[in-house]
Amino acid sequence: MKHLLSLALALGPLAMYAQTPCSVHPVTYQGWEAQEVTNQWLKLTVVPQLGGRLMQVEFDGHPYLFVNPKFRGQYISPTEAKGGWINYGGDKIWPMPEGDQDDHHWVLASTAIDDLPYAFKVLSQGKECAVQLDGQPDTITGLQYSRTITISATSPEIHFHAVTKNAATHPIEWSVQSVSQYDLSDHTNPTDYNHDLYAYTPAKPNSTYPDGYHVRSGLADDPSFSIQKDLFQLHWKYFENEVWLDSPAGWLAVLDRQSHFGMIEHFTYIPAGNYPGKATTIFYKNGPGVRFDKQDHATIPDTTQLATPYYMEAEINSPIVKLAPNQTYAFDTTWSPIYTTGTPISVNPTGLVTQAFTATAEGTQLTLTGTVTAFAPGTLVLSYLNQRGAEIEKQTLGPIAVGVEAVIQQQGLTPPAGTKAIALKLVDQNNKDLGILARTDIRK
Repeated sequence: MKHLLSLALALGPLAMYAQTPCSVHPVTYQGWEAQEVTNQWLKLTVVPQLGGRLMQVEFDGHPYLFVNPKFRGQYISPTEAKGGWINYGGDKIWPMPEGDQDDHHWVLASTAIDDLPYAFKVLSQGKECAVQLDGQPDTITGLQYSRTITISATSPEIHFHAVTKNAATHPIEWSVQSVSQYDLSDHTNPTDYNHDLYAYTPAKPNSTYPDGYHVRSGLADDPSFSIQKDLFQLHWKYFENEVWLDSPAGWLAVLDRQSHFGMIEHFTYIPAGNYPGKATTIFYKNGPGVRFDKQDHATIPDTTQLATPYYMEAEINSPIVKLAPNQTYAFDTTWSPIYTTGTPISVNPTGLVTQAFTATAEGTQLTLTGTVTAFAPGTLVLSYLNQRGAEIEKQTLGPIAVGVEAVIQQQGLTPPAGTKAIALKLVDQNNKDLGILARTDIRK
């Protein structure tokens, strides 16, 4: 599923489908009453009863999220859970910071936030499908959540709009966290974990954390973690750990080198934001960890797959906000599913670059190279820029597959006089400019 660009682009299975409407309809999913939101690329499965969870996301038939087999088809109310946390899996939103220090910390438990049924409503279908999930007030934190999930008929991108409301009679302060549990079992051997799962986010220059990241729990020298060229990399290993990052980039990537499917999660970074523990992004690796028994002897508990399943949480935090009674705060994130064999170099709202986009002059002609992935279907256009960055001229290359790598190998291009840089743009079927995929100065 890698495409080669010469003067035109080869089309692939995810390239330029005829537009078909998106839809919402009820289904039964693994024993739960659910709602399915679909377009030609995606299948989203929502289970409102389970705290409004998005239980599964499929892109081109590939499932991303972990669904806990221990609770499959079950519903356990907060009363039945007796304060315990019921991990069904999937994707949800939580309060931060976590802990039991005081009433400004949330104890991970079965509450209205995570486990009471959410009301489900279809807002639109056809060109755009939007569903709304409204939670119940939580008497412990004072929080009430509502989340809108939206897809369109023209793109596999998923948009989340999470609204936090103060349902208490006094001011409260919280961060809202997007929590996505990715399935890390081996696709070819589900009894083993996926040894080729990676996660990435840019590290912050001059980070608050001495190593560029903070290992909050687990091995401080976990070999899963590294930073190369300002890019934090997590190579998943089956050992419990949680790592915090103060990344200012506004994106994280989860890439499966085994199947080559991946997900980019986008958010807006607020430079002056008061993020919990300074962390904008957190990765939690589920797995066996060291515990201490009653005699203070270190032990490693049960490591069976059922007791300690294979999953990783990708978590995005909002800044901590203070809310007066009935006041609300909105937190928006976007997911872009992809198929790639590369490592992210840069990410923007238009697409992903996994091999640097370069323009090399040889006499009066240019050679272009690079590898990009577009988050929406469209046509690639070269924009020739002068020294001030203004467009002199543009040239259409051809259609590009959505969510799939396009390898750029262009030779013999003759740029107009005064060209100093090249921008690679994406335009939709109505010739609307969707933004710049990549930009490069001309080098000799």
